[in-house]
Amino acid sequence: MKLSLRTLAITVALSSASAAQAEDVTLRYLASQGGLTSYELADQLGYFDGTGIKLQNEGYAAGGPASLIALAGGSVEIGGAATAAVLNAIASGNDFIAVAPSNGINDESQSIFYVLDDSPITSIKDLAGKTIAVNTLGAHLDYTVREALHSVGLPADAANLVVVPGPQLEQVLRSKQVDVAAFGYWQTTFEGAARKAGGIRAIFDDTDVLGDIAGGFVVLRRDFIAAHPDTAKAFVTANAKALDYAREHPEETKAIFAKVLAERGENPEVAQFFAGYGVRQGGLAEDRDIQFWIDILEREGKLKPGQLNVSAVLYNPAATY
Repeated sequence: MKLSLRTLAITVALSSASAAQAEDVTLRYLASQGGLTSYELADQLGYFDGTGIKLQNEGYAAGGPASLIALAGGSVEIGGAATAAVLNAIASGNDFIAVAPSNGINDESQSIFYVLDDSPITSIKDLAGKTIAVNTLGAHLDYTVREALHSVGLPADAANLVVVPGPQLEQVLRSKQVDVAAFGYWQTTFEGAARKAGGIRAIFDDTDVLGDIAGGFVVLRRDFIAAHPDTAKAFVTANAKALDYAREHPEETKAIFAKVLAERGENPEVAQFFAGYGVRQGGLAEDRDIQFWIDILEREGKLKPGQLNVSAVLYNPAATY
């Protein structure tokens, strides 16, 4: 595996960080229905033992942007959202740092856009004027649709996006309330169940449009990192370790996933469809994960040229915050 110079430097900084005495810090977060974050997996695996870190679930987030709103308001310490949503939040004045990829997209873990078998939709061009169900607006699926439409010469608003919670995606598609249901890369549990039931077919996936790339990021506030630098390093290290564990031990990860879902009162059976986190080996970001979306947001006029840069957005354990 070839590491970029930036990734190599961060890996060295994390591995060589001085073992300061553990500081007791509670990190609050919002869970995702049908999902298990990499840091929740790290907690289940005991990777926070001895670090002083305690996770505390404060309920569910309707989507990434809602998680960032909670982070900005101080009701949680950990946020997470699609890269474009994170960049928009930072550009709007929120002093966030993208500390680690939460998920990635590749041929094993990806967002898939489904229609019913008898739908006349066969390609991205056919999406014009159609209704697409997504989990939230202003996040990964929203921007994937925009980029897909752009790729075939259609305006970004050529399709109509409606918000549908993950557990209801299959239902609204089968009842023909929408033309397309978009199952995000973090919703492989719901996607797998829908695919197993049959009667649906895929039109495209986000890797067709974006390639292999981090889909979203775990986010901390800059002031939190400044106040708790060793905690931040320990958190990022454990998170990366959990991402690698999930890749190397998929069946064990599914068992943990099922256990957590059962404890939450959710359906543990969907854990069998978990397809992994899709993050490259080592669990760290590459510059393209951020730069790709900066370029798109500049093209759309959401960012001024040079307003944001990778080094200001991505976490560096060697930096002073």
